[in-house]
Amino acid sequence: MITYNLPTNWIHYDPVAIAPALTKAKAAVLAMAFIPYQRSWVEQLHVAQLNSEVAATLRIEGADFTEKELAQALEGAPDQLYTRSQRQAAACIKAYRWIANQPSDRSVNAQLICDIHRLVITGADDDHCPPGKIRGQASNIVFGTPQHRGVEGGPECEKAIAHLGRAVQQKFPDHDPLIQGLALHYHLAAMHPFLDGNGRTARALEALMLQRTGLGGTRSIALSNYYYEEKNDYLMSLAEVASHHHDLTSFLVFGLIGIEKQCLRLFEELMIKVSKALYRDVMVDLFNRLRTHRRQVIVKRHIAILKLLLNNDLTLEELTERTAAIYQPLTSSYQALIRDIDYLLQLGAMGFDKLEGPGYRLFVRLEWPTEITETLFFERIKNMSKGKQSFLG
Repeated sequence: MITYNLPTNWIHYDPVAIAPALTKAKAAVLAMAFIPYQRSWVEQLHVAQLNSEVAATLRIEGADFTEKELAQALEGAPDQLYTRSQRQAAACIKAYRWIANQPSDRSVNAQLICDIHRLVITGADDDHCPPGKIRGQASNIVFGTPQHRGVEGGPECEKAIAHLGRAVQQKFPDHDPLIQGLALHYHLAAMHPFLDGNGRTARALEALMLQRTGLGGTRSIALSNYYYEEKNDYLMSLAEVASHHHDLTSFLVFGLIGIEKQCLRLFEELMIKVSKALYRDVMVDLFNRLRTHRRQVIVKRHIAILKLLLNNDLTLEELTERTAAIYQPLTSSYQALIRDIDYLLQLGAMGFDKLEGPGYRLFVRLEWPTEITETLFFERIKNMSKGKQSFLG
């Protein structure tokens, strides 16, 4: 059994071994600071990241809920929270929203740790775990595989929390902020100072520390989602640190890789938003130049198709259904839709894939705005083959 004993060095690791992962993680964090964005995009992504963080931090510990049940919990409808997992999700979302509003200079100490735990537990697990209360002398915990024993309850537990708080103030600032957040995560999870909710509290506390590195608010990442996806490696890396006298190296490398991955995921989502905004601007500008009286109805149809595909890729059948109101007044509505699709394909504005079964997947080509010029646009229209074979064959 691995027993948690107070370390002589609270933040011990091999700097050479973690250097590659730290460099990549810091570069990914820095990239997030310079990407152009519209506020509405990031707010939408922030909500999605927050929801993903909450779902993942609970699923790590075995919580079970459908997407509908999770949505009910995150919407804050207490009369609809029928399961413990739902109540835990509602409590966690409150904790993370509270964390997001904490001043960056608030001290990380025993009081803050207990405050986070209180939020995580209240209304969810307070039937068996006192919110914000450190374990008493007769309350000891064994957890994990291989088995771990948290710090001794009572005075030893209070001492451990107090020492950790002092270490965060006095020793942690000598190290990179990303390392500080991961180190705090490990120590709180390993000492297990509460009867329940230790993992959730540790990951929420880590989120608070990462928030201070720029990974908060509109640029927050769902690091718990990475931990859940790599759950076996996550638990093994924590166990390795505990069994090697608190040498944080393995968990730091693991966590830094996760920070890089989650930053790049969010970066890619933002870049898709940027690409779609550029596409929309170029599309509207070029097609509006074709709005003669004779062509304006056709141009409206083309723009309507591309706007639908900007939101989501669609099968031909789905696009037919979504554009029914536009094409229904035409004598040969389906043939008109196919002609319009062929037109947009020849312009290079959209593309298609043949599905494994019957049908096609249609999509906008987000690279089109970087390929097309006004001159090329009109040349393609002028040279367009009216007798070109349809993409349907």
